[in-house]
Amino acid sequence: MEEIYSAANDRYEKMEYPHCGKSGLKLPRVSLGLWHNFGSKGNFDNMRDMCKTAFDNGITCFDIANNYGPEGGAAEENFGRILKKDLAPYRDQLVITSKAGYGMWPGPYGDNGSRKYLLASLDQSLKRTGLEYFDIFYHHRMDKETPLEESMGALDQAVKSGKALYAGISNYDLETTLKAAKILEDLHCPFIVNQVRYSIFDREIERTGLKEKAAKEGIGLVCFSPLAQGLLTDRYLNGIPEDSRMKTDGRFLNEKNLTPERMEQIKALNEIAKNRGQSLAQMALSWVLRDGDITSVLIGASKPEQILENVKIASKTDFTKEELAAIDKIAPAL
Repeated sequence: MEEIYSAANDRYEKMEYPHCGKSGLKLPRVSLGLWHNFGSKGNFDNMRDMCKTAFDNGITCFDIANNYGPEGGAAEENFGRILKKDLAPYRDQLVITSKAGYGMWPGPYGDNGSRKYLLASLDQSLKRTGLEYFDIFYHHRMDKETPLEESMGALDQAVKSGKALYAGISNYDLETTLKAAKILEDLHCPFIVNQVRYSIFDREIERTGLKEKAAKEGIGLVCFSPLAQGLLTDRYLNGIPEDSRMKTDGRFLNEKNLTPERMEQIKALNEIAKNRGQSLAQMALSWVLRDGDITSVLIGASKPEQILENVKIASKTDFTKEELAAIDKIAPAL
């Protein structure tokens, strides 16, 4: 008979939990994203082990989306199975988030930001996970074809129907974020977060002012791709491994990304990390959280050991002025 999972008693001693924007909701400094490795091709026992390891180490936020897989919907289905087997007794200690906005099913109603698509997708996602509600439900991307008022109205209905506790947006630029925030404020809908791409190699939210403005306006920021799809790790220090996604997938990262100039940057950053007593991946994650403007950093993982290494950064997000200057010189913000 399989042993019943019991979470580690000291799990909350291993993590910090800042407020998300000006809301009362606290998120862990490190959250677990289910973008890769939780699809139909993954090993289910490994998925379970990763989720249990995450929770045992204070990660309370699990981030999914309707199209995460492969195939679309698979990550939600697998996480639903993990909830049922292991995490259901801890539901009220978890922040489970999902999104809709990218193509999910054929035809004119399975993509973008219409009220019909967002609310239908929400119902499907709840059914796949077996949940009654998501803690945060996001519109996954901007949609110029749909009035912003319509998309935000759908998020408002998701919250007021009890199917989500908070509204979020993802991949929204500064101008549209502020417009969305105003619409949701007028609707008295608890909008708390924008989920955006951010890393040492991708500082778009710095260049546009989104990072600074969100902090001033009390909008939380959750950041994905903090390791630049694996470039900010030691994985490519000696070339491209045969099992790398560059060779096996190539949709989000390919060999063109690993230029000689990029390799020099990676090696130089790795030296700074060594001097800090961190791996390159750990330093890259710490860097994202360095100034308190970012609420939580989303990590991906293919095995529990990676999660154990990454959660160590929660207590080491301080940098000297010299370290920050050296990083800026290697990978300039502008």
